Amino acid sequence: MRGKVTGKTLKIGLLWHSGKSGNLGVGALTIANMAIARKVAEELGLTPAFTIIGVADKGRAYINPDEAQLYEVNSRRLVDPRETLAVIGAQDCILDIGAGDSFADIYGFKRFLFMWLSKAMSLVRGVPLILSPQTIGPFTREPYRAMARWVMKRADCVMARDHTSFDVLTKLAPSARAVQSVDVAFALPFTDRSSERGGEKLRVGVNVSGLLLQEAESGRNRFELEANYAELMRRFVGAMATRKDVEVHLISHATSLQDRGDDDGQAADRFAAEFPGAIRVPDFFGPCEAKSYISSLDYLVAGRMHACIAAFSSGTPVVPVAYSRKFSGLFGTLNYDFLLPVKGMGTDEALAFLVDGLDRRPEMQAAIGQAMGKIEALLNAYRDELRVQFAVAGELARI
Repeated sequence: MRGKVTGKTLKIGLLWHSGKSGNLGVGALTIANMAIARKVAEELGLTPAFTIIGVADKGRAYINPDEAQLYEVNSRRLVDPRETLAVIGAQDCILDIGAGDSFADIYGFKRFLFMWLSKAMSLVRGVPLILSPQTIGPFTREPYRAMARWVMKRADCVMARDHTSFDVLTKLAPSARAVQSVDVAFALPFTDRSSERGGEKLRVGVNVSGLLLQEAESGRNRFELEANYAELMRRFVGAMATRKDVEVHLISHATSLQDRGDDDGQAADRFAAEFPGAIRVPDFFGPCEAKSYISSLDYLVAGRMHACIAAFSSGTPVVPVAYSRKFSGLFGTLNYDFLLPVKGMGTDEALAFLVDGLDRRPEMQAAIGQAMGKIEALLNAYRDELRVQFAVAGELARI
């Protein structure tokens, strides 16, 4: 094992992260990944200097300029890549988190090409490329499979955040340096408010996904949920609102001024109008504030995965409403069975599952407690890999 590399600055490019995304899941990944990387670098005697490289989000910044520089990627900067190549080439290493789940073919070729080109730029410039823990794939057709394989074979390390992604990775690129870890947002810092649980009224949080609500109400249902999401959420909130021992908290975890159909805030506003007794929790300033509030809840039903991770890692009983394999992959890795699946439950059965969950909170907390040791071990696998990669990059650093 390499020793300390003292007295140097390590320039770390954070590719496809964000410090001002309205999707607090991406923000949670960014803040948590910075915290993990900073600690590992400092243990090696290195001073980390972060540059966030990602899309031009329109939200307010929750990462201070003195914590990280920001370089915004757009179509022009990829078509004429000279400036982007220079920014990437100036880094000592790249941590690419792929916005959590965007290194896949499910979002279309343009988004995939953005993801792929930036990785290729790191490799062309000879900058060590580490794919931080993320969902890998699916890659169901060409040219996605060949392009993904090319990148993963050449990356210094590829970290999968669940066992399904790890299987995809090892089958598609068996020669890649592959490591299974877990979502870094489990390590997101927060203020523990669990003392607010267990009051006269149970604090039941509901995160209505604006995305899933739009898909259900439009009739498209592109995620092919068996239960009618819009009907399910209204019936669940209605059932909770009639109970004298329950206080309903409507929370948003992904907001968007550009795409109102992918805006939890608008969904929460609508539900607050339909159910006047519910508490419309104001939109959070950032991911840490969201997790802190979620830690105060007795129970959470959520359609956004990182709202679920915030609950899980703060000890709040949670039922994730799955809409893709990233849910089943992650929570399956943790042996957490309190998941509303994409298929297998109609609306009536799903409603009974959510309502019953309120009484099964002790079982959920026990399952969460059992999983936390595994989560820490999987996070340590990532820390260990960063330690190796940073030690090498630190020795080669120019400053």
